[in-house]
Amino acid sequence: MPQTLRFGVAYDFRNPPGSGMSNPELYARVLAQTELVDRLGYDLIWITEHHFVEDGYVPSFVAVAGAIAARTLRVRISSDILLLPFAHPLRLAEDLAVLDNLSGGRMELGVGMGYAPHEFRAFGISRRERVSRTEEGIEVLRRAWSGERFDFHGRHWTFDGALVRPLPVQRGGPPLWLAAMSEAGAHRAARLGTNLLPQGDRRLVLDPWRADLAAAGKRTDDFRVGIIRPWLVTGNRERDWPAVREAERYKGKIYADWIAESGDAVTLALGGPSQDARPIPQTWIVGDAAQCREELERFVTEFGITDVVTWGVPPGVAPEAMNASLEGFARDVMPWFRER
Repeated sequence: MPQTLRFGVAYDFRNPPGSGMSNPELYARVLAQTELVDRLGYDLIWITEHHFVEDGYVPSFVAVAGAIAARTLRVRISSDILLLPFAHPLRLAEDLAVLDNLSGGRMELGVGMGYAPHEFRAFGISRRERVSRTEEGIEVLRRAWSGERFDFHGRHWTFDGALVRPLPVQRGGPPLWLAAMSEAGAHRAARLGTNLLPQGDRRLVLDPWRADLAAAGKRTDDFRVGIIRPWLVTGNRERDWPAVREAERYKGKIYADWIAESGDAVTLALGGPSQDARPIPQTWIVGDAAQCREELERFVTEFGITDVVTWGVPPGVAPEAMNASLEGFARDVMPWFRER
């Protein structure tokens, strides 16, 4: 049976120059919006992570997830993504176990291996280790959430007699997601048996994952595919879109600098379209409720998406300015999908 389509809202807590908000004020106003998101019936809140960014791009998923768990009742809380090479996996397993108890079993965890050179330099970790650190981290998380005492002797981590308590509420721990920006990443997610966060050409980051699962005798319907494909529900594009568009340009410049510095061929391909590219779209959908329904239906059907998430607060935009769009989507779009 196909997975139920879930809708969510993502946050990065960025506070660029000229926003007119202090960091404490921004955090308070964003957390107030997460309460609204919960009341409106959204399924998910995703927190994204980066480090050492001037605008305060949130570096601490665990801290923010705890604050959101305390302010909400039903929405599930995850990351897109937590940069696993920079995390101590046993401590992360403990943190997520505690968060799962605090939230009543509402935690999930999306991880990736990172690409921005400045982060690896600052943490003193070689980018060449990012794959092995990610794979070891996932193995440690799963063994830690098994409920059994375990030893682990890997390339990067060694643990003897580790026993994580309390156990997560969810049997086996919070569901795991892995980001894929390349064909190797898609094969890795299938081999490790995780849900998928694809970014890039579907032939590289989505189709191989499904093919590998099927070849291994696994039902693809047992797994989820999630992506940030933001929307702005508005009847007045000229009034509401310019501020969001400017925020996207601001973000794009910073990401482009990181991608260019990375020098990695796969990452560089994300910086702009190539002649033969067929990327999974992540551009904003802007229009009234009917337009958003129509475009989202085409999108989730074409790519088999199970979890689609918008941005709650584009950098520099007042959180309250986005509430009407979130409310309009919850009122006029989500019910249409759920009644099908």
